[in-house]
Amino acid sequence: METKVVLLTGASAGIGLAAANLLMDAGATVYAASRRGGDNKKSSSGEGEIINIALDVNDEISLKSAVENIIKQKGKLDAVICNAGNGIAGAIEDISSEEVKYQFETNFFGAVKTIQACLPVFRSQGYGKVIAVSSVAGVIPIPFQTLYSASKSALLTFMKALSLEVKPFGIQCCTVLPGDTKTDFTAARKFAEKAQNTNSPYYKKMTASIARMEKDEQNGRPAEFVAQKMVNQVYKNKMCFTVIPGIEYKIFNWLFKVLPTRLSVWIVGLLYA
Repeated sequence: METKVVLLTGASAGIGLAAANLLMDAGATVYAASRRGGDNKKSSSGEGEIINIALDVNDEISLKSAVENIIKQKGKLDAVICNAGNGIAGAIEDISSEEVKYQFETNFFGAVKTIQACLPVFRSQGYGKVIAVSSVAGVIPIPFQTLYSASKSALLTFMKALSLEVKPFGIQCCTVLPGDTKTDFTAARKFAEKAQNTNSPYYKKMTASIARMEKDEQNGRPAEFVAQKMVNQVYKNKMCFTVIPGIEYKIFNWLFKVLPTRLSVWIVGLLYA
């Protein structure tokens, strides 16, 4: 079987780290990108490997350089998985414009820049796979993580439109929408500076809502479950347009689309607002 060459962002922890290990075990060469980098390793069979690279998805120059190095070393790039992301919590009234930019910088613009760096290679090859990690929260908006939901929704819409543009060049697009997943994302969540002020009129509701979310996350599916769904797409001849890991989240996604908006938003409010 031909060795797959994959560029994976956000590879240092959680779903990204799990995906890197699964791809390596499947025999792929994984260029595992993260801000802090790491040590390279090979699978027990010696066929697959993880090559860690220090990379900021918001740095267009380093992205271009990373893709060029992959082509020099391997002569091709089969897939890119845009997994880098973060979360910032707080009521919209308490979030500064700088914090808004922070949320979108990695979750949306970082993914766009990563994909832009790979598209010329995919076009010249006549094939390539673009996999982006959005979220069920991109379909079902969550209060006090409004910007996270908005950034993931933007990425989902972007991927749909992108698929239309690149299809003539043999490039496939897939968006993965995980639900609650047990990862380091919970501990890494940032709070808007003003949102931490106990005098905020939103403070009590916000803290209760986030506590519920964090409990759900830590009781969610393991990162490997979601990662395996992503890896499966790398090896499929024809990728799925969207992948929602977990039957319960498929049902939630369907219900949110078919129920009247007022009703569906009211239900979300019962849970988190």
